[in-house]
Amino acid sequence: MPHVNAIGTAVPDHDIHHAFVDWAREQIEDSRAVKLFERMAGRSGITHRWSVLDRAPGGGSPIAEGGFYAGALPGTAARMRLYAEAAPVLGLAAIAALREQVSLHGISHLVVASCTGFVAPGIDQIIARALDLPPSVERLLIGFMGCYAAVSALRTARHIVRSEPEARVLVVCVELSTLHLQETGEIEPLLAMLQFGDGAAAALVTAEPTGFALGAPFATTLADSAELIRWDITDTGFAMHLSGEVPGRIAAALADPAVAHAATGGHAPEAIGAWAVHAGGRSILDAVEHALKLGPDALAASRGVLTDFGNMSSATLMFVLARLLAGPPVDKGVALAFGPGLAAEGFTFASAS
Repeated sequence: MPHVNAIGTAVPDHDIHHAFVDWAREQIEDSRAVKLFERMAGRSGITHRWSVLDRAPGGGSPIAEGGFYAGALPGTAARMRLYAEAAPVLGLAAIAALREQVSLHGISHLVVASCTGFVAPGIDQIIARALDLPPSVERLLIGFMGCYAAVSALRTARHIVRSEPEARVLVVCVELSTLHLQETGEIEPLLAMLQFGDGAAAALVTAEPTGFALGAPFATTLADSAELIRWDITDTGFAMHLSGEVPGRIAAALADPAVAHAATGGHAPEAIGAWAVHAGGRSILDAVEHALKLGPDALAASRGVLTDFGNMSSATLMFVLARLLAGPPVDKGVALAFGPGLAAEGFTFASAS
């Protein structure tokens, strides 16, 4: 039985959440729209979001004079150069946090998920080289799958261990969402950007019976929803489109017993003792909670991650699982994430017996 033995997490030390709110407010021309944005920002459930971007001279935010986003917004090439530098560093910080918990001797496979940048050789190779992993280590880079990429990465690790019981799989999710600020005065894209921060997580998956046992994965796609979540690659970074319809569509879909059955691995919600739901936003967590009729504390780990870090795309679910690993034993848990498609992917888990 494959197990997530431990999870290490890392974020940069630059909190940009409130600076972004101040900047976004200035982009909106209509006073009524400003009030709506302020109300939505206040209800977001987010207190901090962290960024790899340097502080401007004098300690200002990246949008202050001398900062990365000062003046004309940088092009995609400049953003990708920064991604190539910063993404491996943040990923290695998460691996260092993992190493404090478990030995990383004898890694046989490396699975890396990231959807906020591209570089070749890939960050999987950069990380492998920095760790001095043997050339024989098998690598896989999972890209552009969005918020449920952690599920794909852990599912892949599970399949590897099931086929090779001696395998020791290092799984890394690293996202630099704050590299993709877009200039706009429209409420919906500003609220989408409001959700996202930078973060990385690393997990060790082996057959050793410690941590969480990884149960069967599952996946489903909501009908007629392909345009609700998407990334568009532009000349000034990746433009995130997160429709305001997403929470309602998730709630409506989960109200259908057949969809709820598919999105929870076939388990009745009342039988689940722990929930690791991707913290994609307060309204998304509310939609899951209400549709599945969960208790008020069922998503406490997800809401805590959202408050402290925002939505870190693929890394977010790993942060939630790390919090649950540090808590009481779990008899039956479900991990669930939503992303482009609109797809729902997840797996069951339980504390090692």
